[in-house]
Amino acid sequence: MSTKDWLEKDYYKVLGVAKDAKSDEIKKAYRKLARENHPDQNPGNPAAEKRFKEVSEANDVLSDTKKRKEYDDARKLFGGGGFRFPGGGGAPGGQGGPSVDDLFRNASDNGFSDLFGGLFNGGQTRTQRYSTARGPRRGSDVEGEVTVDFVDAIAGVTVGMQMISDAPCEACHGTGAKAGTVPHVCATCQGSGMQTSTSGGVFAMTEPCKDCHGRGMVVDDPCPVCHGSGRGRSTKTMQVRIPAGVTDGQRIRLKGKGGAGENGGAAGDLYVIVHVRPHPVFGRTGDNLTLTAPVTFHEAAVGGEIEVPTLGGPPVKLRLPAGTPNGRTLRVRGKGVARRDGSKGDLLVSVDVVVPATLSAEARQALDSYAEAEGTQNPRAKLFATGS
Repeated sequence: MSTKDWLEKDYYKVLGVAKDAKSDEIKKAYRKLARENHPDQNPGNPAAEKRFKEVSEANDVLSDTKKRKEYDDARKLFGGGGFRFPGGGGAPGGQGGPSVDDLFRNASDNGFSDLFGGLFNGGQTRTQRYSTARGPRRGSDVEGEVTVDFVDAIAGVTVGMQMISDAPCEACHGTGAKAGTVPHVCATCQGSGMQTSTSGGVFAMTEPCKDCHGRGMVVDDPCPVCHGSGRGRSTKTMQVRIPAGVTDGQRIRLKGKGGAGENGGAAGDLYVIVHVRPHPVFGRTGDNLTLTAPVTFHEAAVGGEIEVPTLGGPPVKLRLPAGTPNGRTLRVRGKGVARRDGSKGDLLVSVDVVVPATLSAEARQALDSYAEAEGTQNPRAKLFATGS
């Protein structure tokens, strides 16, 4: 709809509510009228379809507090009964002065359009819509991938990332049209880039225009270089900072590092997916590092002190209790992954009791002596305690 149409229509009358109606009254009236006049309920009835569009249009304004206030203020400013001059003509007394159309035709010159700038996001005049379509547009988001070593992922690292980013096409200067031609305003959305759909339900939904894909402009003769997109492709290398503690598969957002904007619009964002190479010794669980430490049967049985490495630091000593079973986890505090608050996770050390593959004669004799000293205890006896 145009600004002129908006001022001339009485949305309260369309919904059949008073001008001081509460929001719930407006909602109730709209739902009743929308159900009665919905195209699905009145197939092949153009009058019902027209009525449905009118009540949807009225509800869009009156259900929004800000829009409703601007609507009321504007109608109060111009007499409250639709926008018209005294005498029913263009000028007072119908003497051929400026008409309503003349006022709107010169809206951009007298500042009148600024009065309604906050309301007509989806209902601009054709001139306003064309300006919107040619206005600043945010650049596209770009996604890339990098692979870093385990140590660098824990400590953080800056890497050079070769990426392909969007930039205005040099052949068409970003218009998307072949040299010598220009794009035109989309007839479907009138240059707004958005369209309203009411199919499939009572409530209207606003979505990007399917014909111009949200650009507001249509290219009839596409540029052969960019195929109508208006964007060229250029390869460049960017230094990307990978924060400390990043995990494998994590997606990092770098604001303003994506595709260049159009007509002075802001650049898009760069999203980097990080892949982390596995470490031959250390693993990771959340903010904790993990390590498997082999120990001998004697160390596990008798106990003692063992030394284990840390990531990027000196080794630490652990006290191994006597009778430590295979698979027990010991904790070394503060030797894990750095957190955002400055603290660190822990190093979790899992004990792996090593069984020798071969034994010397002396070692076998010693083990036999150990078995005799321990007696003939069967460690699997509990497996048969409940019977078969």
